[in-house]
Amino acid sequence: MTVADVGSVRYLLGEPHHDGSELELDDAGESCVVRLRAPRGAADRVILRTVHDGEAGAIEAVVDAEASSETWWRASFPATGSTVRYRWLLWGGETGFAWVNGRGRVRHDVPDADDFVYAPRAGGPDWHPGSVVYQIFPDRFASSGLAVETPEWAVRREWDALPQGRSPETASELFGGDLRGVEQHLDHVAALGANVLYLTPFFPARSNHRYDATTFARVDPLLGGDKALASLTAAAHARGMRVVGDLTLNHTGSGHEWFRAALEHPDAPERDFYYFDEALPHGYAAWWGIEHLPKLNHGSPELAERLADVVARWLRPPYALDGWRIDVANMAGRYHGSDHNHELALATRRVLRAVRPDGLLVAEHAHDFREDLRGDGWHGTMNYAGFLRPVWEWLHGDLPDELRRSFWGFPVGLPTVDGIQAVATMRAFRAGVPWPSTLHSWVLLDSHDTARFRTVAGSRERHLVGLGLQMTTPGVPMIFAGDELGLEGEWGEDARRTMPWQRPGAWDTELLSSYRRLIALRRGSEALARGGIRYAAVGADAIAYLREHGQERLLCLAARADHEPIRLPLDALGCEALETVVGSDARDEDGHAVLPGEGPSFHVWQLNGGSDG
Repeated sequence: MTVADVGSVRYLLGEPHHDGSELELDDAGESCVVRLRAPRGAADRVILRTVHDGEAGAIEAVVDAEASSETWWRASFPATGSTVRYRWLLWGGETGFAWVNGRGRVRHDVPDADDFVYAPRAGGPDWHPGSVVYQIFPDRFASSGLAVETPEWAVRREWDALPQGRSPETASELFGGDLRGVEQHLDHVAALGANVLYLTPFFPARSNHRYDATTFARVDPLLGGDKALASLTAAAHARGMRVVGDLTLNHTGSGHEWFRAALEHPDAPERDFYYFDEALPHGYAAWWGIEHLPKLNHGSPELAERLADVVARWLRPPYALDGWRIDVANMAGRYHGSDHNHELALATRRVLRAVRPDGLLVAEHAHDFREDLRGDGWHGTMNYAGFLRPVWEWLHGDLPDELRRSFWGFPVGLPTVDGIQAVATMRAFRAGVPWPSTLHSWVLLDSHDTARFRTVAGSRERHLVGLGLQMTTPGVPMIFAGDELGLEGEWGEDARRTMPWQRPGAWDTELLSSYRRLIALRRGSEALARGGIRYAAVGADAIAYLREHGQERLLCLAARADHEPIRLPLDALGCEALETVVGSDARDEDGHAVLPGEGPSFHVWQLNGGSDG
């Protein structure tokens, strides 16, 4: 039993499979029951290797069910409330010897880092997996014409002007969007199908991005103040939408009231909130060395109490936020060997659970987030490394100069990879993470910190392939406002363009229709919200995969270019026919489903008849 390579396509339905999703893990009782599906005859014995409280163990699996082409193996271990790492050993049969972990089948001994993870406290609010998140950068989304005085730090800009992007005024450009403007355009978000608003910071600051807060005690008057936020959340909730705020636990602005107190009064308790050191260039530690972003010292018990109050205050009425996205969470609490990061995640979640038991806690993380997703802290992460990057590398067109030179400060640009490499990256970043943490992470094509995906993809056709992947990949899709209209931008600040509300002729209406259709598919499918993922065939230019949950089974095909048609045996798919949901029909030929070979394109089929074991 080996992976079948036909031409440039690697066929994977003959591979053993487990991912920790509900179809293959049941912890409803005193024992956690896990199942592995493998080709019939692949192994004489299957052993579950576990690590529980630091102790390794081996559990003999038994045959749970058999079909004509596959065998389901079952094993169980006590559900004691502790995290368990596990992987499968295939022994004898056609395989001989192989491990199955989060990366797939491996024919050599492996360390534990990529094992599957059972974490009993993993996961987040039940409403979240079925959601689509819509990110709003308030200054650029919509203006209600709020009459407010321009602060001394700001430079007023006309709404339809482009951001300067790179100039001394980049962070000072004020276009005038406000929270009342967001509320006035909730019809647009609702028609799109998104049901969670994620607002970048709304606290007073000395910049348009507001990650340099001067206080956490009120909403910026430039955005309409406290009443505007309360009105927006009430209006969103009335429509069945959720609202998530953005909180920086890593730093404040140098104008923050805590930092000013620390500077003015050396004996003030706020002095312990920061890292003061005269040997440093500014006399204190600052995020990325930026003078106006002093870093918080989470070794201070009083800081912990103050931040707990901040987290709780905005979750309560009248604001009633539904959760927080934590800015640069990977750096928060970490400085020169002092690491309070996990402690901070636990503390923030305790407050969230006490005030909003169904609240959400998502961490920003730009690279390997796996060590920080232990199941008991952040519910999930923003999946830049395990989704955005491989999708960009696979689907990009002619890259803008910024991305040719570097990617997020790394001094080389993006490579071009094939589908096999892209899938390997996605699987690598799901490995070693509790499955619920994967489901509660945000999958994104771009954000306010990156180039726009439309610019990266270079065409509507490739943009739609990326969108299809985003809406059908495990995790919660997050859309940056304007993506659905085809807005462009070559880097983060350039991508923070205003919504062209008064210029509907600038909208890509065909793209917008596709967004609405694919979001509706995503929100109407339990398989896409909570199901596992099994790759069926992967080639240089095409990726085919199954999403399965309960009785719902979907087959998806993403293609970046024309490719040889993929032929999948219906008996291996466990179905009798494919019903087209999105895209073109598949042909039924000699007991095989023959998938379309045109690209760029994206397709979804429902699997009808048969059994999934």
